[in-house]
Amino acid sequence: MKKYGYIRVSSLDQNEARQRESMRAQKVPQSRVFIDKQSGKDFERVQYRRLVRRLERGDVLVLHSIDRLGRNYREIQEQWRYLTREKGVDILVLDMPLLDIRASKDLMGTFIADLVLQLLSFIAENERANIRKRQAEGIAAARARGVHLGRPKPELTDNFLHLLHHWNMGEITALDAAYRCNVPLSTFLYRARKYTAER
Repeated sequence: MKKYGYIRVSSLDQNEARQRESMRAQKVPQSRVFIDKQSGKDFERVQYRRLVRRLERGDVLVLHSIDRLGRNYREIQEQWRYLTREKGVDILVLDMPLLDIRASKDLMGTFIADLVLQLLSFIAENERANIRKRQAEGIAAARARGVHLGRPKPELTDNFLHLLHHWNMGEITALDAAYRCNVPLSTFLYRARKYTAER
């Protein structure tokens, strides 16, 4: 029996320290902790796939919480059943002791774990839907206030028109003009086309 840990955060800038600490407390070796920094909407995650390939019958998979496994109701249940029934892996969900399937593998224990899993995976997906809804509402409200969303547009230097003229005359390359304007080539070309179309 080997202990493995799985950690997931939704984005690169989120901190997984709390989940790491819970793995240390469970004495999961660092070499057996797999970390993905991406959404839990599906299971197409590189480290998760590596973990599943390593797991063998009798191993224990430690999760901080069920939403770290994923946020898709149906897929969470499918993965749970695949891991526990087909691969024969025991799963320990730290913030939900009822989902420690090591404790009770009889019919009643399996029944309770399945009920709790269904409830929690539903909550995880529902939270994901609520997050998307709140994001959409926030974006709509910001647009209504006239807030520009996304990356700020690079400001063109005062010499843009001068450099555009020299580029149009074939005296300098677009790359050179973009460099002197301190913008990416694609931005220079976009602004050049836009300026020409608006004249």
